[in-house]
Amino acid sequence: MILLPAIDIIEGKAVRLLKGDFAQQTDYDDDPLDAAKRWVDAGARALHVVDLDGARTGTPANLLHIERITASLSVPVQVGGGLRSLETVRAVAGAGAERLILGTAAFRDPDFLDAAVSEYPSQVVVSIDARGGQVAAAGWTEDTELSVGDALRDLQVRGVQRFVYSNIDRDGMLSGPDLDGARAFAAGVRESFVYSGGIGELSDLRALAELREPTLGGVIVGKAIYERRFDVGAAQRLLDTLS
Repeated sequence: MILLPAIDIIEGKAVRLLKGDFAQQTDYDDDPLDAAKRWVDAGARALHVVDLDGARTGTPANLLHIERITASLSVPVQVGGGLRSLETVRAVAGAGAERLILGTAAFRDPDFLDAAVSEYPSQVVVSIDARGGQVAAAGWTEDTELSVGDALRDLQVRGVQRFVYSNIDRDGMLSGPDLDGARAFAAGVRESFVYSGGIGELSDLRALAELREPTLGGVIVGKAIYERRFDVGAAQRLLDTLS
């Protein structure tokens, strides 16, 4: 299992939101490349970048920063936020992203999803963002009536291999991971997924790793590392010992 430091970008800055609420924003770095370099220098083997402006408006708005990050660093970068057309998927892939994270459009536009999976079968990742067991959309600003389990089944039928599972209620709360949700999600995944939400201590990483779920390949961490709750290198070493 690998640790993926999160770099969420709004108006060119690296920020964190609380429970996905754009009204509860904390700015951390004026330049997201500074955050990316810091985490890689500390031992990160991959990065998770979200264009929050794109997630809110439906079109990527921070491609320049994504290009700077992928060009400056040698680790793989997965990118989401506003990928709702094949043109935007191609643009983010062209900016150097190794994984292409789809959200809202994966559920609302099956033709787009099919085209993206056909063109980028091993690179497409769908983020299933859960609030109260239901999928949230449009940058977490809209709730849907689609259950996490139904979404996962439908997406795999359409050929999606990789996922992010996020518990929005725990995002930015540092209150511990949704172990039951991660376990249930793992039971339905055929290939692989990455967990996100609530990580606040090294013990939280240990708890996830000790689920021993073979499809759980990584964990996204944001606020805990920005607020220096633990060191990225120490976290990755812990995950290595539990693999």
